[in-house]
This record gives sequence, structure tokens and C-alpha cells, in this order.
Amino acid sequence: MTEANAIWISEQEIVELISLKEAVPALEAGLLLEHDGKAQNMKKTHAIWNENKSTLHALGSVFDGAGMVGTKTWAHTPGGACPLLILFNSDNGKLLAVIEAFALGQMRTAAISGVATKFMSDINADDMAIIGTGKQAIAQVAGVNAVRQLKRLRVFSPTPEKREAFADKVKVTFNFDVETCDSVASAVADASIVTLVTRAKDVILSADMLARGCHLNAIGAITPERKEFSQDIFSRTSLIAVDTVDSVQRLSSEFIEQYGEDDANWDVVKPLSSLVATVSNRPDECDISLFKAMGMGLSDLSLGAEILKRARQAGAGRSIPQPEKRPLNLT
Repeated sequence: MTEANAIWISEQEIVELISLKEAVPALEAGLLLEHDGKAQNMKKTHAIWNENKSTLHALGSVFDGAGMVGTKTWAHTPGGACPLLILFNSDNGKLLAVIEAFALGQMRTAAISGVATKFMSDINADDMAIIGTGKQAIAQVAGVNAVRQLKRLRVFSPTPEKREAFADKVKVTFNFDVETCDSVASAVADASIVTLVTRAKDVILSADMLARGCHLNAIGAITPERKEFSQDIFSRTSLIAVDTVDSVQRLSSEFIEQYGEDDANWDVVKPLSSLVATVSNRPDECDISLFKAMGMGLSDLSLGAEILKRARQAGAGRSIPQPEKRPLNLT
């Protein structure tokens, strides 16, 4: 298979080609390109229908000088979703790959939390709380464990059966203690790392629940009608980073309520790429650090580029023909 071929890369091939732990440095490399002005995000957009139960999403990224651009799209519905990442040659526009993006999406969302935790949490942090036990949750645990060696995980879901089932799954996957909790407050008490990965529409976490020194990953609320944490958390944060400032300004109700429309108010909100580029560590005096992720095309393209490279090296993927122009039938 030559690089001139476009290929279709399946879910099974993706999980065989790259691990979550390997996704973290791939994502860091993309963030460094962004910081150096060699990568840019396409504005994330979405449309809502079906009484706010369904959303159509699109996002993308450009790697300037790296010969590649990509866009990911999917429809999130009560009946399911089918995310696809499409990669193009940035010089001639030719199709490079179509990548099935369930695993890729979970991997890049978990990896961005891993990168944030690496640069924002206490280096000795080993006690995590996960709030939410949906399809992204176990990958979030793995993303954090890839950069901090966890000793304990506490789990909360409002449904007892779901949190017990999730805890059982974690226990057979990882070698650390796992506890289930019957409230958010008991789950996060004294935790050094907290990850919110829910579809909550109302606040579930407040500042008084968090211990000093905690790092918070807020991952779940990616559309304006959703909200996971209360505004008083901002009063305790001395280190705030986001995956992409633009998307947070437009789509995060928590941040919009806090910082409003004046760009000057947003100076304290740093892109994660700036922390990666400067190899910043958590300040000793930091009370709470906060990372907010909305999802960005750069994350998808970072992993997509690495997956495509590995697929070519391994001879993986199914060859698909380049689309060819044809004259219209005008009659």
C-alpha cells in the first residue's frame, strides 16, 4: 500500500495500533505544534434537535506544513452515533483516510485529561474520584493513571447498579483500590484528582466539596445547556487551563457565566498548549487547579495522524478509491 492510497481504518485496527498510554505523547506533540503556530483548530459547531436529545457535531484541525488536515463529525442520538474522522492532504486536497472514531474519540478525550493532569496536578497525586460511569469514564481513569500512578479510585454514579458494575470493571483492569460512594461529596472528599464526565444539566459539584491541592478535570458539559460545577469553584482556582479557549468562550456555560463577553476577563484562562510548551508545573501555593475540555479537532488530528502513520507501516487499513469528478447529468 502506497501513501497515494486512501485507506479506511477500523475500530479494531485502531485499538491494535495504539494504546492510550501512547496517545498521550502523540497529543502533546500536536499541542506543541499549536503553541508554535504550526497547527490550528476549526471552530467546533453543533446543531440540536429532538427536544435537546440529539446533537450534530463537527470540528477539525489543520497541521500547517505537516501536509495534513482533518475533520470529525457525528450525530449523537438516543439511538446511537457513528463518529468518523476524515483526513486530507493539505497540499492537493486528496483523501488520505477515513477513520472510525469511537475508540479514537475516547482515546483523545482521555489523553487530553492525562496531559492536563500531568502538567496541572501535584506530582504525587494518587487518589482519584470519577463522577460519572458512562462510556467515557473508564478511559478517563486510564488517561490519568497513564501519568500518575493511582493508589485509589472512588466512583460515583446516581444509579447504584451502574457504579458497582463500573467499579467491578475497573478492578479487573487496574491494580489499585476501588471504592463506590453514594454521593458526589463522599466520592471527592480529600481526593487529589477529580474528573467530572457526566451529562448533567444542573450543578453537581461545589467548591466546599474539594480539598486544597485538588486538580479538577471537567470533561462532560460540552454544550451550553449542560453544567457540572458551581461558580464558587473559580474563587479557589489559581491555575486554569482549557483545551481551546474559543470553544470554551462560546459553549461552556460555567465559563461564560464567570468571565462574560469581555476578552480581558479571560486572561487567566490558559490554553493547555502553553503549559505543555513551557513544561509548567503546578505552583506550590495552588489551591485548586481546573482543566476544562470541550473537545477540539487538534486532539483528533494528533491521534489520527499517528494512527495513519502506524497503519501505513503495518499495512493495515482497507484501500478505498479516490473520489473522481464526473460531469453532471443536466437533462
